[in-house]
Amino acid sequence: MALFAQNNPKQLTAVRTKSKIVIDGDISDAAWSSAANASGLVEWRPTFGKQEDKETRTEVYLLYDDNAFYIAGFCHERTTDSISKELVGRDVVGVNDFVGIIFDTYNDKINGFGYYVTPLGEQFDAKYSNNGEDPSWNSVYESKAKIVKGGWTFEMKIPYSAIRFGNKPIQTWGMNITRRRNKTGQQYMWNPVNPTVGGNFLAQEGFLNSIENIKPPVRLSFSPYVSTYANHYPYNNSIQNNWSNSVNGGMDVKYGINQSFTLDMTLIPDFGQVQSDNQVLNLSPFEVKYNENRSFFTEGTELFNKGNLFYSRRIGGTPLHYNDVYNNLSATDTVTNNPTTTKLINATKISGRTQKGLGIGFFNAVTDAQYATVEDLTTKKSRSYQTSPLTNYNILVLDQTLKNSSSISFINTSVLRGGTDYDANVTAGLWDFYDKKNTWNFSGKFAVSQLYGYEAPGKTTLGTEHSVNFSKTGGRLNFNLWQELASDKYEQNDMGYFTNNNYLDHGLWVGYKWIKPKSFYNNMYLNFNTYYSRRYMPGDYQNLNFNANINGQLKSLWYVGLFTGYNSKGNDFYEPRVDGRVYKSPSSWIIDTWFNTNRAKKFSSYVEIAFRYIKQFKGISSDFSMSNKYRFNKKLTIGLDNSFQLRYNNVGFAGTVVSGSNTDVYFGNRTRITIENVLNFKYNFSNTMGLSLRARHYWSKVNYNEFYFLNPDGSLATTTQTFSNDNVNFFNIDMVYTWQFALGSFLNIGWKNATFTYDNDALKPYFKNLGNTLNAPQNNNFSIKVIYFLDYLSLRKKK
Repeated sequence: MALFAQNNPKQLTAVRTKSKIVIDGDISDAAWSSAANASGLVEWRPTFGKQEDKETRTEVYLLYDDNAFYIAGFCHERTTDSISKELVGRDVVGVNDFVGIIFDTYNDKINGFGYYVTPLGEQFDAKYSNNGEDPSWNSVYESKAKIVKGGWTFEMKIPYSAIRFGNKPIQTWGMNITRRRNKTGQQYMWNPVNPTVGGNFLAQEGFLNSIENIKPPVRLSFSPYVSTYANHYPYNNSIQNNWSNSVNGGMDVKYGINQSFTLDMTLIPDFGQVQSDNQVLNLSPFEVKYNENRSFFTEGTELFNKGNLFYSRRIGGTPLHYNDVYNNLSATDTVTNNPTTTKLINATKISGRTQKGLGIGFFNAVTDAQYATVEDLTTKKSRSYQTSPLTNYNILVLDQTLKNSSSISFINTSVLRGGTDYDANVTAGLWDFYDKKNTWNFSGKFAVSQLYGYEAPGKTTLGTEHSVNFSKTGGRLNFNLWQELASDKYEQNDMGYFTNNNYLDHGLWVGYKWIKPKSFYNNMYLNFNTYYSRRYMPGDYQNLNFNANINGQLKSLWYVGLFTGYNSKGNDFYEPRVDGRVYKSPSSWIIDTWFNTNRAKKFSSYVEIAFRYIKQFKGISSDFSMSNKYRFNKKLTIGLDNSFQLRYNNVGFAGTVVSGSNTDVYFGNRTRITIENVLNFKYNFSNTMGLSLRARHYWSKVNYNEFYFLNPDGSLATTTQTFSNDNVNFFNIDMVYTWQFALGSFLNIGWKNATFTYDNDALKPYFKNLGNTLNAPQNNNFSIKVIYFLDYLSLRKKK
């Protein structure tokens, strides 16, 4: 079967139609009788190579005309009760069955576009590359589905404006069709995809031949928006009003520069309705990395994410000199306003791929200068203090696809700041080579960073970083041998995320998989990892660890896993928070187990339990997390996520004390308890209208038992120096009502509630903290936003 999938892919001849096809989910239209038939799907998982049963077979039909591709089909089932269905909204799969088509329009076996529909007619789409699936990519297409006797039917119309392709008179596209039956855990492919073959699954696609005389249309659309906000916070003073409001307007523009390249632009964007961040008490020496929830920075960014040099939260993030204002106050000054984010003026993306496989991406964003407001309490006069200059962010990417799903890439990121602040630049070259059978892979990266004026005006700080990977990706036995090095001057944090530099790391991952279902399991995966780290300069040893895990899917469609690992004694150069200092970290053992019940059931649960033991301090860490979800019906689902973390005799950085020219570092033995609860409520009125609510309470307390002085050699000595305990609460509510009132057009009504409390009383119990948090001053934000999609071709036809 593997040879068939790779060397003898299925072929389908495209059929042109002159009939008008109404997208209503009814496949009895006469036009479908002459369509190309892409039936005969083959099971992908859990049992690769198995043909569909006659009673649950899939019929798929394809047609095209001057404007679009049309796909229709019948997904047979023994009974309608066998269909797994749930209203979840656009771009969410949930527990739904689905059917979809994947086009590789450039036939490079690397890049593809996927269009899917569920039994209740909801859509989700995705873009594919060697980086994997990008579900944030969005297109505008039509689809309808109907549940009928013996299964469900569907129709899709994918206009050429939703696809990128070349302008050859006769074209051949790579293509695959997939169907999932969630209650049985089965997924099928039109052209078989062997799970033992490495590389991109598009390398095992079939072909759609003889697509003749189709022309890319003018791809121009506008999504203007208008929004209004009302915000309430009980300042209850004469300086600041409790209520504030704003009215905003802007626009997203999408323009097809030619058949291959698209310009995306957001003008005066509004991200006020995005989900609140999961804020935490961070005791680590590294920055917390938050998820990106702004759609412009997640959609269609696979080119810009190459090399892991782009962390989009830098754009519009915390001002560069946010804390400096507090160091420049007189005795009578107070800070009355210090914005925690910078204002994004506009952002632009240009991306696409030529007929010869050269992908080109350009990204630009501009944030305005930001200011804090300082008031003199004596004179009552206010002044502005600049916390961030006008800043320009840029990315340039060149990505050339090669045969055998291989590629080479070039990427450059730059941050240019106004005034006297420093600028930053990172340039990297990447390679990703597969052999002809996609069994072996050799990949890597070499990067150079440059900071202009960071250490001193006119001085350039140069750093380098590289990674090399050699791996076996095909077959049941796989491995990856890798090395990563970053010099002590390498820096990519101005536009990327980077915890630390100055390291030389080596690692080995070995895995074996059982993918043929047996008596009690459908698949099973066994992995072994080892990791060894040293500093680059000087070459000091840092740490060594080993771990192994086994995980897989049982016949009951439960997923289970077991993980165990060992961390050796090491030298931690980051926990002391002072350059040149080191902490002799102790060894530890960890064991972790988890299971996930069948998600197709009305009630599903995920449970994970982890335990870590540190011998030196008799430290114990235990984690328990549980996620429960219940589907009352196809419209209503309620979920509750709970997490409990205990750190007993946990030793880490407590604080510093400056004495003369020296900085003394102190550690603490502490008990830390963290509890997080998240309630998710979802009710969908239809496949175009829904209400969602997310409420999160996070509590973390740190109670110090003993303090230590960090000796120059990295050991600890008891001390009488003390530091305060920590007790932190975050509470958020995000509620959004969404109505898609027209194709690509939305009405969103939102409510956001946020509360934060901090004190040093680590003895208060959980419910006392929860009560105090709910009674604390709360920020409430109410918003209405209307987005209207305007397509140039549709407007032209109406005119």
